[in-house]
Amino acid sequence: MLKRVFVAPDPGRARLRFAARAVLGIGLAVVVCGVAGHSLPGAVTGGLAALLALFTVADATVRGQAVTTALLPVVGLPVLAAAAELHDHPVLRDVTFLAVVGAGVYARRWGPRGHSLGVFAFMMFFIAQFLHAGPHQLPELYAAVLLSVLSAAAVRFGLWCYERRLPPAAVPAPPGGSGLARVTTRQAVQAMAGGGFALVAGQLVSGQRWYWAVGATWWVFVNTASRGETLVRGFRRVAGTVIGIGLGLLIAVPVHGAPVPTAVLVAVCVFGIFYTAAVSYTWMMLCVTLLAELLYGLLGVLSPGLLALRLTETGVGALGAALAVLFVLPVTTHAVTDAWIQRALRCVHACTAEAAARLAGTPDADPTPRVAELEALLGRVRLSVAPLVHPLNPMRGRKQRARTVLALLDDCAREIRGLVAVAADPEASHDARLAAACWRVQAAVEALTEGEMRELAVSAHPPVTEPAALAHLHGLERALAELATPLRTPSGSPLVGA
Repeated sequence: MLKRVFVAPDPGRARLRFAARAVLGIGLAVVVCGVAGHSLPGAVTGGLAALLALFTVADATVRGQAVTTALLPVVGLPVLAAAAELHDHPVLRDVTFLAVVGAGVYARRWGPRGHSLGVFAFMMFFIAQFLHAGPHQLPELYAAVLLSVLSAAAVRFGLWCYERRLPPAAVPAPPGGSGLARVTTRQAVQAMAGGGFALVAGQLVSGQRWYWAVGATWWVFVNTASRGETLVRGFRRVAGTVIGIGLGLLIAVPVHGAPVPTAVLVAVCVFGIFYTAAVSYTWMMLCVTLLAELLYGLLGVLSPGLLALRLTETGVGALGAALAVLFVLPVTTHAVTDAWIQRALRCVHACTAEAAARLAGTPDADPTPRVAELEALLGRVRLSVAPLVHPLNPMRGRKQRARTVLALLDDCAREIRGLVAVAADPEASHDARLAAACWRVQAAVEALTEGEMRELAVSAHPPVTEPAALAHLHGLERALAELATPLRTPSGSPLVGA
């Protein structure tokens, strides 16, 4: 697991820049809140708002990111007000919290912007419970949120807007459908059911820290689309929490809220959250848990007993999520995995067509955005297939086939990147054989996505003398042909996500 985090590929040092910018943006937000004279709860609220503004906003364009960032307070402040006003009305507070949970998950149907606004709304309600905020604190908390979102925006869109130099990355939207066939609708119902279980069971465990259980349920559902993904994420959340609590006993408890070492450790945790998020949910949760412990140290309430309670509440929340995805409108891993793989394969063909057009001299052909889209889709495929390749999965045959599919899709991505690099070379020229190779790639994708179980032929070609672009296309053909076996059974039924 350690190797996966620190040896994982980081093209263009994107994760490193993402994490470093987060430390700068959140640090600036906290300093601004301090200069404005806000109390510790105000600074904590501001730091969280900045973290969410930098972490969750993932629109494909910088303009879209700016719009979503501006909308965060519009959605979040009314929710924060509701949480504070209902602080002394437990029944109404609990019902409202569950409504926010459901609406936040349902909002994912509108893509990255809906996801960002849903997360921000949930966390505004959560932070009010974390701080036991009442109505008298609202003016300060409002100001902290606004100042911090502005600070984060100043860093993201002003001081360090590295996205302006990169092609826009298309963030895949969840699988579609209508009514209860829509994944986001089913998950909204599941999240409310799981959150209801976590809320009731969490209050039985602790009348003060029950919201931890609801938070655990919520975050298990974020960025998942099937019961398999959700179960794996629940396991990883508990694992990360256990390790984080162990570190907290060694680090956070002895520090006991001392300002300077706590500030340094908080910065390290923030960096860790952003740096590890894309490659290891367990490591991200370790950093989140340690960050929460350090904040409780600043608030003067950290103790070994509190850490044990956090572990218990996390387990309750993970159990609530597991029960919900298993028994309430379950979304099968099969359906979601097949949908993501088909979208990735179609993107492979689109990348190939754009690169071939570029090589043929079409001036406006640009395969680079398609490559970014393919990388995002492959990330979703890996997440969807994660339950099948998990070490605890006892079905070895299915696990091996899933690993084969992932390896071959990675081969496709590597060949596409090579093809696009060749197409970007102004010295590269069109070869008459490119059109035929692109046609074969199109036929292979159609066979894989439309369930045609015919043999995919790979043309013979000289191993050394062919142009680079043609070599990448032949490599792509081979990978697609080899995908036919693990993706389909002889009967034509999908196999990887079954």
